[in-house]
Amino acid sequence: MENSEEKIMELQLLEQNMNNLLLQKQSIQSQLIEVDNALEELGKNPKQTFKIIGGIMVETTKQKLETDLNEKKEILEIKIKNFDKQEDRLKEKVQIMQSQLLEAMKEK
Repeated sequence: MENSEEKIMELQLLEQNMNNLLLQKQSIQSQLIEVDNALEELGKNPKQTFKIIGGIMVETTKQKLETDLNEKKEILEIKIKNFDKQEDRLKEKVQIMQSQLLEAMKEK
């Protein structure tokens, strides 16, 4: 019975990790949407472009801003891919743990 309780606790921990991971991924996806929207607005050829640095807004060139946004977008996309891989690994662990628990319960 102790082994089953340990597996249940481990499963709950895995599910918590999964929830935390999904929240972080959602935050990154929101940032990616913001960058995409900024790039779209930039593509409408504004006469002046500004970049927020810390708490101030600084005028910059369209090219520089576009380069910065594309770099940020690339980094965010890499982060999302990493979250996807972590999510897949956690899902696999959860499925294995659930199967082991079901098997242990059938034995009793």
